[in-house]
Amino acid sequence: MFSVEIEDLHKRFGRNRVLKGVNLRIKKGEITAILGPNASGKTTLIKCILGLVIPTSGRITVMGYDTRRGVEYRRLIGYMPQIARFPENLTVRELINMVKDIRGEGASEEYYINLFGLERFLDKPLSVLSGGTRQKVNATLAFMFDNAMYILDEPTVGFDPVASTHFKDELIKLKNRGKSIVFTSHIMGEVEDLADRVVFLLGGRIRFDGTPQQFKEQTGENTLERAIARLMEEAGIENGV
Repeated sequence: MFSVEIEDLHKRFGRNRVLKGVNLRIKKGEITAILGPNASGKTTLIKCILGLVIPTSGRITVMGYDTRRGVEYRRLIGYMPQIARFPENLTVRELINMVKDIRGEGASEEYYINLFGLERFLDKPLSVLSGGTRQKVNATLAFMFDNAMYILDEPTVGFDPVASTHFKDELIKLKNRGKSIVFTSHIMGEVEDLADRVVFLLGGRIRFDGTPQQFKEQTGENTLERAIARLMEEAGIENGV
């Protein structure tokens, strides 16, 4: 039932305690938005799940795999970073083929190439692509394998309205196929449209975990953006999510 289980997770960088006892379960077939102001710990939490940051203490299980015992579980995750670092000299086609060779498994790249309108860019080097086009390549790489889970960091930044609509529709399709989806976003309308569940971090701790509607009811606000602003004001925090 759960794709990710996190128990009493702590992470310290020197004297800086970034995560302070996070407990979280992420369900299969659910879209979860992880939100929080800058320095709240959300990026560190995502990187701990991915195995890119080693927790100071605590336990993370992904699809039944204890992340302390190896990195094989990463093959089950499609990851879309906010800013992808690609080899600038490669063409889009070469990059896609390189990732396919590394994974060594079948991919549905043609579907996503068509979905995001990348056909005319396939033989162009990544160095000449716009930010929005690079983000479409980023999405294609994340989606083209049949993963059990997808982790997406600010995924629609740079998308035009058409690409954003296709992207959101694809997330709903993946959810309906039982995939687990975790994403971060500064766009609260996007969160309200997509998220079944909101996890809100403040100061390295989870301060809310529930549906967007429950968040609004708890704070007495009529939009998610206002609900988050109210919670942050009560905590004395002014910077954005």
